[in-house]
Amino acid sequence: MLSARLVQVIEDHAEQLTRGVIDDLLSNRHTPDYHHLTREELHQRIYDVYRNLGRWLSDETESHIEASYTHLGERRLAEGIPLNEIVYSLGLIKHHLLEYIHFSGMIDSAVDLHGDRELHRLVGRFFDKAVYYTVCGFEHAAEWQRHSTTGKHAT
Repeated sequence: MLSARLVQVIEDHAEQLTRGVIDDLLSNRHTPDYHHLTREELHQRIYDVYRNLGRWLSDETESHIEASYTHLGERRLAEGIPLNEIVYSLGLIKHHLLEYIHFSGMIDSAVDLHGDRELHRLVGRFFDKAVYYTVCGFEHAAEWQRHSTTGKHAT
């Protein structure tokens, strides 16, 4: 499958992609609360997306995506990052990835173009799931916080 070749190229350039996203997150006016996080923490999360893209895209059960991104939502709430910034940051990660695919010169034939379209579809589906589970984790943790401050816990 051609998408596998494209995924491998992306995974091989994960470090370069990660640095670009970190620079964007730390300077973007839409992510001011991320400016307080360390480059190291941002690197860990973003690098994981790019370096393990093949695993993420092939996760048929969604279990790893659900666990990882639910935890991300919970952690970002604990750090005081607003949900809109979290969703925006995931969009930036996706945008940088798709820009890299488009401008990297990996697409040079009709067959490559088909693989590119398939990869775009898979990447879109992955990020849709990542956003969904991040929001679920954030909302669940926020609900837990609300109930813990009032002494009532959701069951």
